[in-house]
Amino acid sequence: MTSALSRLANPFAASPVTCVEDLRRLAKRRVPRMFYDYADSGSYTEGTYRANQSDFAKVTLRQRVAVDMTNRSLASQMVGLPVAMPVALAPTGLTGMQHGDGEILAARAAAKAGVPFTLSTMSICSIEDVAENTDKPFWFQLYVMRDRDFIDRLIDRAKAARCSALVLTLDLQILGQRHKDIKNGLSTPPRMTLPNILDMATKPRWCLSMLNTQRRTFRNIVGHAKGVGDLRSLSSWTAEQFDPTLSWDDVRKIRDRWDGKLIVKGILDPEDAVMAAETGADALIVSNHGGRQLDGAMSSIAALPAIAQAVGDRIEVLMDGGIRSGQDVIKALALGAKGVFIGRAFLYGLGAGGEAGVTQCLDIIRKELDVTMAMCGLRDVRDVTGAILAGTPNFAP
Repeated sequence: MTSALSRLANPFAASPVTCVEDLRRLAKRRVPRMFYDYADSGSYTEGTYRANQSDFAKVTLRQRVAVDMTNRSLASQMVGLPVAMPVALAPTGLTGMQHGDGEILAARAAAKAGVPFTLSTMSICSIEDVAENTDKPFWFQLYVMRDRDFIDRLIDRAKAARCSALVLTLDLQILGQRHKDIKNGLSTPPRMTLPNILDMATKPRWCLSMLNTQRRTFRNIVGHAKGVGDLRSLSSWTAEQFDPTLSWDDVRKIRDRWDGKLIVKGILDPEDAVMAAETGADALIVSNHGGRQLDGAMSSIAALPAIAQAVGDRIEVLMDGGIRSGQDVIKALALGAKGVFIGRAFLYGLGAGGEAGVTQCLDIIRKELDVTMAMCGLRDVRDVTGAILAGTPNFAP
């Protein structure tokens, strides 16, 4: 009994965690399957989901020797805001179902690490929950719904919570099908089938975290959107609300309403990147929604170079998708990104060990980025360019 309690108190007591893959394995064991699969899956064949990660292997680095590697710095800026390293936590839905109060814990870990945290519209903890339980400004991600009055009020709530940037996601006008979610019965509310109940019963750490919180619904929406008072009414509301008529005019209207930093997310094509730059947004994120929307689309790292070449002098180019290491971060920087977002990587940490797991994920990425930068002959992350690449990957312009 004492041994079991000590393992619950220390999520990493059993074996050392050396990489993000170790965190993924732990999360897979500790998080109920329906919620783990929600985070760790793509649409249809999952080809784009897999390519997001595997295409990084095509990018090779130049090793340099006999150079001064002392006094290294990873400090940088993202959308004009100082960061301890050019990495931000991406907006991820249902984060609070990977671990109780997941969004609050991730925001705290990000603040301690000196990097931005981005709260999703489809979060379990609300904007107000995160603001009341953290002491650093965070970013808020917005989906455009048919109910524009609700969207206006969401923006106002983000302003009131002192969110320092708004991340506007453009690639979820309609939902791509994710087979695992259907098979697992992931719905609103989740289907409590016998296999799901038995699976949850084998995850004591997760059950304990959920028993210790009252936050188990989409708190940005329930009680705020018209006619949504519980999970069942939320289900029908969300099915109708994602707006297929979303246009660049809507983006400009949101730009006019939001007076802080605006980042548009979901850009994969240089023509769309040009349109994004013309809206007055401060930055764009090269992203395919983690391979969860258009299966068969380019990986984010493959799409990045052409977009950076097309608009990198007009708008800050950021990148999201497939980042699992500090080496992935430096490769993205070398191909034109000014910073990157991590989604699944921090979710693995959260599922594996709560706030400590997110901290460990960020520590792993920071150390790998620092060591790789040094071995490429650089001391300041702001000096990373394509010159550190050993060869041009076949997807670079």
